[in-house]
Amino acid sequence: MVEGQGTLENVDMTPFQNIYEGKRVLLTGHTGFKGSWLALWLHELGAQVTGIALPPSTQPNHWDLLGLPITDLRCDIRDGNTLAGLVQQAKPDIAFHLAAQPLVRRSYQDPIETWSTNVVGTAQFLEACRKTPSLRAIVVITTDKCYENREWVWGYRETDPLGGHDPYSASKAGTELVAASYRKSFFSAQGAPLLATARAGNVIGGGDWSQDRLIPDLVRATEAKAPLIIRSPKATRPWQHVLEPLAGYLRLGQKLLEGRGEFAEAWNFGPAAHDNRTVEDVLTRMGAHWPELAWELNKTPQPHEAGMLHLDSAKAQAKLGWQPAWNLDTCLAMTAEWYLRQQKTGLPPSSEQLRQYVSSATAAHIDWATA
Repeated sequence: MVEGQGTLENVDMTPFQNIYEGKRVLLTGHTGFKGSWLALWLHELGAQVTGIALPPSTQPNHWDLLGLPITDLRCDIRDGNTLAGLVQQAKPDIAFHLAAQPLVRRSYQDPIETWSTNVVGTAQFLEACRKTPSLRAIVVITTDKCYENREWVWGYRETDPLGGHDPYSASKAGTELVAASYRKSFFSAQGAPLLATARAGNVIGGGDWSQDRLIPDLVRATEAKAPLIIRSPKATRPWQHVLEPLAGYLRLGQKLLEGRGEFAEAWNFGPAAHDNRTVEDVLTRMGAHWPELAWELNKTPQPHEAGMLHLDSAKAQAKLGWQPAWNLDTCLAMTAEWYLRQQKTGLPPSSEQLRQYVSSATAAHIDWATA
């Protein structure tokens, strides 16, 4: 057990109406940043979790630090035969698909890996699900970058066109198309699993050491006592703590497990509009929590990345009762606190921060936490 790890029993509520307690949950990509946080939450909710993923891609990494007692399986999701056997072995009630190549700049370096993992890998995963009689619900995670970016100042809605300039963004649009095709072709019959997709913003939080992401790059720079080199200080992104979209995924999974077919579609989970901020603004605010932070601009030519991204989450707020529990300043404070405490103690304060997040959602009367 890690420091502070336990259950959510000390919080006076039953999140998601206790629907995950005792459920068999399959989670692909559990060794990644978002996947490891979701594995922790599901474990704390009493689920029987099976994870399928490649080994963690960084050292250190959040998954190893957590030391969770869940079934931990290794598989490349592009290996259809092995994947199908592991999915059937797990006999899940619900599956969350997070395994992916998740980095924009890496997609320029290896576009074939990105396309094959994100599109073919998703097809292999859904094909494995099609052969698993126990499954009742599937949530496929994509990204805000799946939309055809027009540099709009308003948020993209679930009905806006899909697309993408870089291989990563375009492959995630492809992931959405694969999921929609499987929903219509194979999962529309009576008794078939209900399939939804979820699109989130730029997630931050403790435990991310990926390359070419703002916060992990900041952590590495401060540890090296060097300035952080940034590419696009004016780029605007929908910043949110990793627990925010995970609450949305779990709420969506709850509805699917309840047999609510009207929720088997695409959903956005983004921050409030006023938390759409530039990279420069985020770094300035982060400096209040991390005084050692210094940064300078990389003036060499860079591969194309979107300048303006914004999600419209009105549908999730109206129909799922989901909304952010933390504003950007709280997200940044919790992120800084996580890394500073982990550097000091060697232990991740993840369970403690999860309890703080659930308490904040309860105090804000957010539906998944109170109803």
